[in-house]
Amino acid sequence: MKNFHKKTLAAFTALCGLVAQPMAAKAQVAPFKTGDRVVFVGNSITDGGHYHSYVWLYYMTRFPKQRIDVFNAGIGGDVAAQINSRFEGDVLPKKPTVIALTFGMNDTKYFEYLRPGADEMAAKAVQTSFESYQQIEKKLQALPAVRKILMASSPYDETVKGKGNYYPGKSKAMLKVAEFQEAAAKKNNWTFFDFNRPMTAINQQFQQKDSTFTICGGDRVHPGQDGHMVMAYLFLKAQGFSNKEVADVVIDAQQKKVQRTGNSTVTALSVTPSAVQFNYLAKALPYPLDTMPRGWGATTRQSEVVNIVPFTQEFNREVFTVKGLQTDKQYTLQIDGEPVGSWSGAQWAEGINLAEISRTPQYQQATAVMLLNEERWELERRFRMHAWMEFNVLKERGLLNKDDVNTMDTVQELSKGNGWIRGNLDNYSRSRMPAIRATWEKQIELLVSTIYSINQPKTRKCIIKLAN
Repeated sequence: MKNFHKKTLAAFTALCGLVAQPMAAKAQVAPFKTGDRVVFVGNSITDGGHYHSYVWLYYMTRFPKQRIDVFNAGIGGDVAAQINSRFEGDVLPKKPTVIALTFGMNDTKYFEYLRPGADEMAAKAVQTSFESYQQIEKKLQALPAVRKILMASSPYDETVKGKGNYYPGKSKAMLKVAEFQEAAAKKNNWTFFDFNRPMTAINQQFQQKDSTFTICGGDRVHPGQDGHMVMAYLFLKAQGFSNKEVADVVIDAQQKKVQRTGNSTVTALSVTPSAVQFNYLAKALPYPLDTMPRGWGATTRQSEVVNIVPFTQEFNREVFTVKGLQTDKQYTLQIDGEPVGSWSGAQWAEGINLAEISRTPQYQQATAVMLLNEERWELERRFRMHAWMEFNVLKERGLLNKDDVNTMDTVQELSKGNGWIRGNLDNYSRSRMPAIRATWEKQIELLVSTIYSINQPKTRKCIIKLAN
């Protein structure tokens, strides 16, 4: 795999032996099924993050005929008490069949660790979080038809060097929250999934060589795009998708026959001394990794995940293997008339992973899906900004869902002394209009419907030709 050295892979394999196996034993997550409405509930890591969008992108490309819908129900800064307060007004209206709930980062405080009595403060904070969670738990128990997933938060990186916001002891408090989340899931026969410990282990593994390495962002709290893709990788791995191929085609050119068509079909095979031709239809698309930093303040890219975990090897293999070619000769591949690359007969015999090649027609098709999904994410973010204003600013003032001019006046007045409200003013000036929100909803539905139209794999004409 490109940019993933053998030593790094060996180290990660060893890491998986220490971390992933215990996690897998405790926290298997059943795959989502056709028609599921999955609501990810959390704080800013969910609100402004991409991990849930990246998980959905996997389903969009790997299961193109099985539509699910994924919803962001995160609000920046929220603790469990605030999630409880907005549960009926923000989570349930999305009509979930699955609720994936995470909290803990804000519950366990920040600057307070720099003051005397930090241990007592942390214990009280964990207890307060637990008591608030118990209120949420009652609401979840009242939804027997909804599947529940309790997720331990991504970690606060206390071990990275050269970063600000150092609050010694916070990471231990977060593990206490994870412990009661796991116990609650076990008690209720719900699913528990742990982001915290596997991500911490990855950080510490890489920090042995680079003390400034982290997948938790510059503030130790908010993962970058690479970190969010690591989160998606861990979640999908827990769902049992590791080593599920995009496609695996094996052709014996000497025998002029197809030996394997994993998750695909091959027809009209023609073999001559200088070329192998066939029609290829996969049942999935390769997973497109974004090479652009996206989202507010983003500095890392989703594609950088391949330097951290073996995502390509485990999740993104679309392999063409052709045996019986002249090992010392070069053979070029064209798909639908587009040149893809050139490899020796010996390389073809080992197998070429097309999912690593962004210029294939099927990868470009998947890229369109990814970009449409990003458009959907951007629109959904407007709703999350609106939800923050409604539930964290207006509700306590008796102005929830008022949408009127007096409420707008109140927001403008509050913005004079509050930078967060001021930064949200432009969005709220539009989102308070029901017609605009309705239009945004229609745009999101159009985007998702388009995705599940253009993500259908197509029959591709493939020619592997002896190079001149």
